[in-house]
Parts: sequence; structure tokens; C-alpha cells
Amino acid sequence: MSLFDDPNVDKELIMDFCKETNDLIVELEKILAELEKNPSQKGMFGQFGQKIDRIMGASKSFGLDEVATFCELGKTIGYKADQTTDDKLLNVVVAILFDAVYLLSKMIAQVKTGNSHVLKNLNTKAFVTRLKWLSDKFKHIERGSCVLTKEEEAKNKSSLDQSAIDDLMKSLGL
Repeated sequence: MSLFDDPNVDKELIMDFCKETNDLIVELEKILAELEKNPSQKGMFGQFGQKIDRIMGASKSFGLDEVATFCELGKTIGYKADQTTDDKLLNVVVAILFDAVYLLSKMIAQVKTGNSHVLKNLNTKAFVTRLKWLSDKFKHIERGSCVLTKEEEAKNKSSLDQSAIDDLMKSLGL
């Protein structure tokens, strides 16, 4: 069943969502281009996380769970990257996030056709291999947010520990 076959879904709203998401994807690419020049810029990975979080929230409101979870994965990577100073690792993170944004753009193209199962037709094997490697490199970073202190995040039931990337990948079937 197509997303557009659902009588509860407004096709025009979905198309507006896709347009706004594509605009945010352009902003994400600009952030990554800046990070590619200098990955140690403080706060830039956090900005990436905030932008992709906007897509995540809108995706959830349309019931596009795969898109929302994929965006949560990107947000987690962005926030964790903002908490490391290893420039070599950050260069790799930028490349992985470029891949993620590319896949996200392909997912949104699928949504435009009415497909709500957007990962089904995408080749994610190499991307998954990179994510597994990255998850291992981020194990020492406990916080999933750059904003909250460790104490605040301990109170927050949805805080992301070091297994966050692995858990998000599993929920996407990757």
C-alpha cells in the first residue's frame, strides 16, 4: 500500500515535508562542507545534529518511522562527534555523515513517490560497515547530546549511551 493510498495522509503535506527536508539536506551538506575543511570546529557537529533533528521530528509526525530513526542515527553521530577532539576520526565522521545525507536524500525521494518503506530499495551494506566501525570508536562517549550535562542526561530516560548507534541500526534492520 502506498503512503498516498492512506486516506489519513494529505499528499500535499507530504510533498511540503519533502521540499522542506530537501532544503534542510542542502543546509546539512553546507555544514559538512565546512567540517570537511576543518573538522575541529567546535559546535558544528552539534549544528548538524540540530538540523537533522528537525527532519526527525517532522518524519515522526507523518509516521515515517524509518526516516525518523535514520535521522536519529545521524543526530547521535553528530552529537557524539562534537565531543571528541581526534581530527583523524572527525575526518572519517564527516565522510560517514556525507554518506548518511546522501542516503537520506534517496529516502526522501522514495517518500515523494508514496513509499513509506524507504530503506528497502537502497544499498546500505558499505554504510552499515562504516557505522559499525564508528560505533566502536564512539564507545567511550557516554552522552548522546551536547546540550545536557551528564547529571541532566542521567535523569532523561531517552538518553543515548554508547550502544545508541548499534541500537538505532538494529531498529532500522541494518
